Amino acid sequence: MEPIIRIRNLHKHYGSKQVLKGINLDIYPGQVIGYIGPNGAGKSTTVKILCGLIPDFEGEVQVSGVNLREDPIAVKSKIGYIPELAELYEVLTPVEFLSFMAELYNIPKETAAERMLKMLAAFGLEANKDQRMDTFSKGMRQKVLIISGLLHNPGIIILDEPLSGLDANSVIIVKELISKLAKDGKTIFYCSHMMDIVEKVSDRIVLINEGTIIADGSFEQLKQQQGDQSLEQIFAHLTAKENLSDAADQLISAFEN
Repeated sequence: MEPIIRIRNLHKHYGSKQVLKGINLDIYPGQVIGYIGPNGAGKSTTVKILCGLIPDFEGEVQVSGVNLREDPIAVKSKIGYIPELAELYEVLTPVEFLSFMAELYNIPKETAAERMLKMLAAFGLEANKDQRMDTFSKGMRQKVLIISGLLHNPGIIILDEPLSGLDANSVIIVKELISKLAKDGKTIFYCSHMMDIVEKVSDRIVLINEGTIIADGSFEQLKQQQGDQSLEQIFAHLTAKENLSDAADQLISAFEN
């Protein structure tokens, strides 16, 4: 099977700071990749390069056989991107915003209308479909953002902390959705700091630290390599520069004087 995403020798600098230091990664159709790492490790930079949001990088990125540097528009059409924060044009209603997104992806109006109404209803937003989004809670906005990333039925779905602000029931819906989309052959690239959810939804976990991949495998494989530990413990062992319990004690000690 050919990889749907192929990354070779990916480097990225911001001025004199090197953020990515030669990332090599093959991702296959139907995989759910948990892409994890500490703050500043290079996760979001990798994601933004994949989505065509950062064009100035070194190395090669191919998506569905298309070279990202040569045809970024074609690559963007194959990807659904759901970030933690995004501008939603809050003066619009969900229907107006999603209709706008549908036009960008050349989705026929009738198809778009049917899809958006079904998806809004699934997230409990049917009654809010014609309400201005400047009155929405963070969780309601995040639901609209998730729908907008899935509306064009992309083969590759990139989620960067997608559960931010969602209530418990919506979190369950998204977790089930990820599983069902993967069974349908969709490729999921999931970035999060919520280790328990990454552990449950991912069939392959890639751990990046200081711009380099330091672990890659299923959760069971990582446990065999690192000892029978939780993903949180494995993450801490591979990335922490100091004992985390000692760091917590140091924070508490600030209140002792």
